[in-house]
Amino acid sequence: MKNLKGRHITIIGAARSGLAAARLLQSRGAEVFVSDHSRLKEAARESLRRSQIQFEEMKHSTRAKEADLVIVSPGVPDQVPIMQHYREAGTPVYSELEVASWYNKSPVIAVTGSNGKTTVTRWLAHVWETAGRPCLLAGNIGRAFSDVVDQTGPETTVILEVSSFQLDYIDRFCPEVGLLLNITPDHLDRYENRFDLYADAKMRISENQRPEHLLLYNADDPKIADQVETLRKRGDGPRLLSWSSRKELAEGAFIRNNELIVNINQTEEVIMTTDEIGLPGTHNLNNGLATALAARVSEIKNETIRESLQSFEGVEHRLEPVAEIEGVRYINDSKATNINAAWFALDSFNVPMVLILGGRDKGNNWLALADQLREKAHTVVAIGEARPAILEQLDGVVPNLLEAESMKDAVRMAAGVARRGEIVLLSPACASFDMFDDYEQRGDEFKKSVLEL
Repeated sequence: MKNLKGRHITIIGAARSGLAAARLLQSRGAEVFVSDHSRLKEAARESLRRSQIQFEEMKHSTRAKEADLVIVSPGVPDQVPIMQHYREAGTPVYSELEVASWYNKSPVIAVTGSNGKTTVTRWLAHVWETAGRPCLLAGNIGRAFSDVVDQTGPETTVILEVSSFQLDYIDRFCPEVGLLLNITPDHLDRYENRFDLYADAKMRISENQRPEHLLLYNADDPKIADQVETLRKRGDGPRLLSWSSRKELAEGAFIRNNELIVNINQTEEVIMTTDEIGLPGTHNLNNGLATALAARVSEIKNETIRESLQSFEGVEHRLEPVAEIEGVRYINDSKATNINAAWFALDSFNVPMVLILGGRDKGNNWLALADQLREKAHTVVAIGEARPAILEQLDGVVPNLLEAESMKDAVRMAAGVARRGEIVLLSPACASFDMFDDYEQRGDEFKKSVLEL
């Protein structure tokens, strides 16, 4: 697949990964055409013109259908007509992740899961930087894999955040080390509302792995445990190692007597105490275990792992402190795009709060938050398309249910009812696309609104 000179390739979607794939494939001599059903941002148009890549917007024309192979962006659903055309025509379809892997020269650590991907991916990069080992951070975070692949080499580790949408269209992609953090219901609208199909997509991270590779997984996640058992029976899959915050393991990473322990090849090592980990919350304990295990199997020293787990400050839009105003703390967790992520955010605090919820609903069961809300939230401010469902399902769960037309209104309402010593938490449990371009813009608007109070 590396020799694509003269091949007609259509890129569906002109967001970050689509543009990166277009540039990479054009540099390898392919005849690239970019097609997007929506209006392109001016920056995307400029990038394509500068690279002399032909494109169209607001349609998928006949030219888009006449392709030797297709690269599809993660945001493009399988059900749209252009994708149905490619299936019926038998046209090979790949993700940008797959394409970049054809030209990669580095060992790869790939992180996937329903929640925590960005935190663990950035935490691993922090470990590598602390250790003085060269790494490239890419994937479903910041830069696309295709944008960094020309910088790869045997001495540099590529650390990738990988989504289920990217894994849907792999063929040969194979990380040396895969991390499977958790599998909870998310994006089910893209998977026929079937949890098993979504779980199967996540498990594709191990599809091409063999015994010389490693799959690290969360032993506390029941869905993962089932999936891994199936993989184990395959017989020719990767070496399996796990972590657990709830039980001791014969091999892997776990907690004993408030100590984080890694046991590999029958060698048990104490890394640190759990209260030394820099990020709070049970979910970050699991993230820290995953990070420590991945670092240790990569032969990074214990003292470096300890220092990195202590000094990492987290990621923007994930339980990010914004300000304290008149004794009320404002926390930005805009990256919480599903119910499970919002549950963990609530679990991280033990003070009364006002919670801002909502956005584009993916079929959420809002009552899954009921116990946490009864214990901690006296007010929920609902925003976005999910407002009717939130108001209906959470009626009687919290004392006060409010709804806001904008983020600025939501912040003002929250500030009006929050009292000194309390928290205003944005943890929407929804996608952002009804009101914002992405969760970053949503979080930035929250922060701006807070600072204007």
